[in-house]
Amino acid sequence: MTTVTPEIQLTPLAELLDRVYRAMTHNLVDDPFVETHPQKPPANTTTCLALERLTQAFGLTPFERDLLLLCAGASLESRFAKAFPAIHGNAHATWPTFGLALALLDDPHWSAVSRVRPLRYWKLIEVAPNHALLNAPLRIDERILQFLLDAPACDERLEPFFRPVPLRESTHRCSAEAVRHAASHWNGFQGDKLRPVLVVGGNDDSRQLAYEQLCDVTGLRPYIFDAAAVPASPFERDQLARLWTREAVLTGAALYIRTTSIENTRTLQAFLDLLRTPVAIEVPHGSPAEQLEGVRVYVPTLDARKRKELWVEDLGPLASEMNSHLDRLAEYFQFDEQAIHTAAMQAHSMMLAAEDPDPAQITWRICREHGRRSLDMLAQRIPSHAQWDDLVLPASQMETLRQLTTHVRQRAVVHDAWGFAEKHARGLGLSVLFAGASGTGKTMAAEILAAELDLDLYQIDLSAVVSKYIGETEKNLRRIFTAAEQSGSVLLFDEADALFGKRSEIRDSHDRYANLEISYLLQQMESYHGIAILTTNMQQALDSAFLRRIRFIVQFPFPDAIARRQIWERIFPATTPRGKINFEHLAQLNISGGTIRNIAIHAAFLAAEDNSPIEMRHLLTASRTEYQKMEKPLSTAETRGWV
Repeated sequence: MTTVTPEIQLTPLAELLDRVYRAMTHNLVDDPFVETHPQKPPANTTTCLALERLTQAFGLTPFERDLLLLCAGASLESRFAKAFPAIHGNAHATWPTFGLALALLDDPHWSAVSRVRPLRYWKLIEVAPNHALLNAPLRIDERILQFLLDAPACDERLEPFFRPVPLRESTHRCSAEAVRHAASHWNGFQGDKLRPVLVVGGNDDSRQLAYEQLCDVTGLRPYIFDAAAVPASPFERDQLARLWTREAVLTGAALYIRTTSIENTRTLQAFLDLLRTPVAIEVPHGSPAEQLEGVRVYVPTLDARKRKELWVEDLGPLASEMNSHLDRLAEYFQFDEQAIHTAAMQAHSMMLAAEDPDPAQITWRICREHGRRSLDMLAQRIPSHAQWDDLVLPASQMETLRQLTTHVRQRAVVHDAWGFAEKHARGLGLSVLFAGASGTGKTMAAEILAAELDLDLYQIDLSAVVSKYIGETEKNLRRIFTAAEQSGSVLLFDEADALFGKRSEIRDSHDRYANLEISYLLQQMESYHGIAILTTNMQQALDSAFLRRIRFIVQFPFPDAIARRQIWERIFPATTPRGKINFEHLAQLNISGGTIRNIAIHAAFLAAEDNSPIEMRHLLTASRTEYQKMEKPLSTAETRGWV
């Protein structure tokens, strides 16, 4: 007679199920197995390691362990199901009950199926609802059954929330001492509550890499969970915490909780209080997660020197062909290790496909494209086509703008080679204020600087940044500055007085929070390492503490007649057909460069419709239209002698 199913024949689990089956059926005289086999288990019965681990990890009593085996047998072997109807005296009773376990198994106790005991608290078995406890069908949880069978599996209720992470090889190790300290904290855990490890500083990838190194040292399997997925319902939160704790015990797993998407830690803290397994939490600078308590692991940010070493390693022979461009890559683009590796591999591929390969140009373009991923969803990228000759400013302002590009190009030398970054940790970024009336060339100057430096220019949409809700503006600004730090892009804050206005006297709670908001923005500006260009037509409205943190202030004056003539002479592209145009007369219009541009474009459309070159008559019609838009009369003095 077949005593066990082929899948588990001759395994330790099968022998244990035999023992439970004999205990369950020893009073059934018509069972042929009982008549030919002794009730006492064989002397050579071996231990099922999975069951031993369950027993020890969850603190099962011998009776609870045997009850779990009874439920496992009902799910695995047909002979169990055949015996239950005879035992219960009911042809439909094919599952074990607690009453049966109390009657047949050794050392029974009523608390075994209490909600606070391991079998039900950790959901090792399920009790069918709507039945008296003694007669309720008992079933082993599917995940527990798979664990006993040593079958690779994961609880399907956890799969949408918890993601396994493969361990990566890394040449950049975070502080070895900090990792050892955190590892000893995890390894030495004894008791009911384990404080989380807080992974502080760095960027997203470097923090996760530190967590992976911690798992590598402790031999735990790394998983990731987003704190935004913590259920708001206390009941659902408790159930999720129990299921994860159970899974972590079964598989030897640790959990890494990402916090960038949460606004406060109340729900997360309630979830942490329920967990009983190793947990690490990412803690970006300035995030709400800094309020959490735990063992802190500080992750250093890659400096330009370390980034250059990684570029050299990943680029291989290509690095020797890049000369000083490698220093610029390491300085401008604050990539993490993974981003550098990905960009270098892409550069190798593009070099093979290029007809006239230039490794410096190809790698630079790849870095710009990679950096856009973090900012494209937060700001508007502005194409930079303007050139120095398109901008008309007094000589002193033009010289200041050129000095600005010098500061950007030489910051690797000054900050790193000459040691200024070590001596002055803050204020290393380049903050510039362009002040002047609308249409005087502030945005064009920003485009020229971005083009000169071969960087992307992003205009920050203030309507998407400033929020009436407390804390929202700071969160939006933090996301933008963090993304810009990594991408090397130039940030353009138009009408910056809306963000950096003067702090007011506190009359109510709104004033207090507004002042806190401005103070936070000032701190961000001082710690920002990138290039931020701010424009305003009301410099007097800006906070004086903010102005002290600006390295360059460039005034954009309203153009006089000489400047207006220069703008008119440069406004038309070289390929534009022009008739007889009197630039001296055009300069009589008392307007800004932006308005001149609008008139020139409108006149070009009028001339194209007439199928003729641009004439003064087209410019006169366009000027009248533009003045109407400005609700300003076009005087005869301004148009004297035009036609």
